[in-house]
Amino acid sequence: MAPLALTSGEPAGIGPDITIKAWLRRNELKLPAFYLRGDPDLLRHRAKAIGLELRLAEVRAEEACDAFADALPVVVTGDPATAQPGIPDGTSAEAAMASIRHAVGDVIAGRASAVVTNPIAKSVLYRAGFRHPGHTEYLAELAATDGHSPQPVMMLWSPALVVVPVTIHVSLREAIAQLSSELIVTTARIVVAALKARFGLANPRLAVSGLNPHAGEEGSLGTEEKTIVAPAIDILRGEGIAIRGPLPADTMFHEAARKTYDCAICMYHDQALIPIKTVAFEDAVNVTLGLPFIRTSPDHGTAFDIAGTGKANPASLIAALRLAARMANAQPE
Repeated sequence: MAPLALTSGEPAGIGPDITIKAWLRRNELKLPAFYLRGDPDLLRHRAKAIGLELRLAEVRAEEACDAFADALPVVVTGDPATAQPGIPDGTSAEAAMASIRHAVGDVIAGRASAVVTNPIAKSVLYRAGFRHPGHTEYLAELAATDGHSPQPVMMLWSPALVVVPVTIHVSLREAIAQLSSELIVTTARIVVAALKARFGLANPRLAVSGLNPHAGEEGSLGTEEKTIVAPAIDILRGEGIAIRGPLPADTMFHEAARKTYDCAICMYHDQALIPIKTVAFEDAVNVTLGLPFIRTSPDHGTAFDIAGTGKANPASLIAALRLAARMANAQPE
């Protein structure tokens, strides 16, 4: 298998810290081979700051697997990442974006088997002209062909819970405006295809939340369940998909309920992310479905307050690397 391409993320955040820590545990945890797409000096300076000994190898992507056992491979982008730990500034915005572009280019060209992204600071990128709501939407643009971008679907995966928000990085008001039966149906279809092809589930079970409290309480607390959510479920059930809902979101995520489905389809961002970050904060992984390549990411942010201190926990990045390799090794039907 080709190596995984890991992006540098926001240079002032904990991405460099957890990258170094993950590589240092490669043998203990039997991690898949990966390389960083970015600036090797960023890792050198961060290793010194957190007091860890690090060997680097500047390589081509094709050489990363051979180098991985003895040194952390870096495929240089040529864009310097000079921001200091915990002090984000616009000088490194291009380095963060270039790392993503090059990593995607590597996997599309077959030099890497998947993209694993370290956390970015969208506020820093916005000031540098970044115009996307988040990573997910930027990746969809990079995957566009003939001017058409695929529909990206954001999945948060953990051994304990898997969730998918139908609307993603928009305000709650905009999420309600965007919600439609068509969007629910296309999202669920992408999820089912991925669960079959990449996660080995022959007949995935979906649980779909309502939008309103108590799933609308038969219309007394809102009608979207009847007019938008239920018609989508009927279409999907007619296609042979094992699906239930609309369900009250406040009773979907306790331990007994989680055993009844393989993935919860939720109507908006926080409805999906609050439960999984409560249940599985350290081992949850962000997965982007619907792209022509595999992408995973740690399910946390840049943590500027602990960048460069040595306190960052690499658990979610390690989970993201492992899941990317698992998905890459799966054979799509």
